[in-house]
Amino acid sequence: MERVTWFFLIYLICCEAASCLTMAAQTNLNITTDRSALLALKARITNDPRNIVFTNWSTTTPVCNWVGVTCGARHHRIAELNVSNFGLTGTIPPELGNLSFLVVLNFKNNSFHGILPQELACLRRLKFISLTNNKFMGVIPSWFGSLFKLQVFSLYGNQFSGSIPATIFNLSALQTIYLSYNQLSGRIPREIGNLTMLKEIYLDSNNFEVGMCVDFSKIPNEIGHFESSGKIVCAIQCLKRAYPYDYLQHVIFDYCSFL
Repeated sequence: MERVTWFFLIYLICCEAASCLTMAAQTNLNITTDRSALLALKARITNDPRNIVFTNWSTTTPVCNWVGVTCGARHHRIAELNVSNFGLTGTIPPELGNLSFLVVLNFKNNSFHGILPQELACLRRLKFISLTNNKFMGVIPSWFGSLFKLQVFSLYGNQFSGSIPATIFNLSALQTIYLSYNQLSGRIPREIGNLTMLKEIYLDSNNFEVGMCVDFSKIPNEIGHFESSGKIVCAIQCLKRAYPYDYLQHVIFDYCSFL
């Protein structure tokens, strides 16, 4: 099973790399490309209650001066896109995958919906992504597993369904996972033990199989490999105490259970 997972991951990376190289070949990637990507996003926004993007994101103003945009000092490319709490409604365009120097992507507390375009797999410098409290749906894309620099991964409060893709657990730099309040199901992949840097994982308010309150043996032993400073939260109102097994004595489960 592990061999199959690694083969799939390598295949995925090769496909995504080919796709990204094709995009790069078709587009002369520079700050103009970055501006075009954000204008494509602006065109997908159907509601901007505070009139921030509609008025501020203008071709008459340098893109690095747009609200929510931060450019890097070295390459003068967009390094951070933060439209959190703008109250926007819309969808994500594939052109956003051209932001090849993006490190932070924060769409928290908006009403973006639909599915995530595969082109976002080209954001290879990404360390932080938060799509918290939006209306995205569908399965969590397996291509997230190709974003090897990712440290914070938050899809909290959406409508994602299906299982957690095992490719996520090959992101060795990952420190925090927020997947609470979705419609996820299935089991927690044993590959979770690969995340030696993981400090927090929140999985509550989903539809995962078997209960820790019913059968503790069903929880992967790999969870016990995390650092003692880590905190695992799998909440659904059952246990509110330290996990009783010795190997998890320093890992806290708050309101811990599965459906």
